[in-house]
Amino acid sequence: MNILVTGGAGYIGSHLVKQLLKNNKNYVTVIDNFETGHKETISTLKKFGQLKFIYQDLSEWSSLEEIFKKSNFDGVIHLAASLNVAESVINPLKYYLNNTSNTIKLIDLCNKYNINNFIFSSSAAVYGEPDISKVPINEFEKSKPINPYGNSKAFIEQIIKDNANINTNFKYVIMRYFNVAGAEDSLRIGECHEPETHLIPLVIKAALGKKSDIKIYGDDYETKDGTCIRDYIHVDDLASAHISCLDYLKENESTIFNCGYGHGYSVNEIINVIRKISGVNFKVEVVNRRLGDPAVLVADNKKILKLTNWSPIHDDLEYICKTAMDWERKNNLK
Repeated sequence: MNILVTGGAGYIGSHLVKQLLKNNKNYVTVIDNFETGHKETISTLKKFGQLKFIYQDLSEWSSLEEIFKKSNFDGVIHLAASLNVAESVINPLKYYLNNTSNTIKLIDLCNKYNINNFIFSSSAAVYGEPDISKVPINEFEKSKPINPYGNSKAFIEQIIKDNANINTNFKYVIMRYFNVAGAEDSLRIGECHEPETHLIPLVIKAALGKKSDIKIYGDDYETKDGTCIRDYIHVDDLASAHISCLDYLKENESTIFNCGYGHGYSVNEIINVIRKISGVNFKVEVVNRRLGDPAVLVADNKKILKLTNWSPIHDDLEYICKTAMDWERKNNLK
């Protein structure tokens, strides 16, 4: 297949592109503006197979259309997005422009150039603060986002559905990611955000002495140890889920899939695992809750397991944390 991956120089995108390139039948084009992706990642990915890279901002619509005119894509996997929840509260228009408006143009180009396989990178943020009695959350749970980032993803989901109602050839899979972590075995690619906001890399930085402490935002939730629980999925398993979704679209109709393991770990459990694998008893401080942090956010993943050929192989918290720590050490990230 001739596949376009937007945001392919980023964390999840790079792991996906690597797996796509392993199949010599795939020709992959990546577009990225390096807002959150990295130029060095593209050089690394080119070692895995035939990759075409185009520096492109999705807001530059005329040059984006030129790419579509010349490329004859079979499918689009759309990951490019702004993704900092806290920033989205301060600067919501950035998220509605970059995430929502730019995706509308991308879908419009798919319609115009008859590209009818569309994979969209959505988020568990569309669920907002779910009732703890409804966890694990299935795909039929109503979207109730509580911040502009979640809103931007929910808006796109509805736009995709509306487009498919009009363009009946257009098929999609909406993938709702839960908490992604870890790095691939060879440690040639991994997670590097600036600023870093994700729990596992932040705890690792504390273990490696790059942070003075780690803060727990509330230990009075209605959970087994009072701290928030999340469903952590290894990035390689999430990458392979995209390929399974592409395969699914060849024979099936459009749908939405949760992407997680179906069980979760608390903040305290993450801290304890990283203390174990690092051998460092770093400082931990409990502070007040953050506004909008759900107590528990865990995927019901029965649907994707039943309807696709996806078979995750890295459902092991120690492995997830160890690969993330090895990546951090190897690359001496700040």
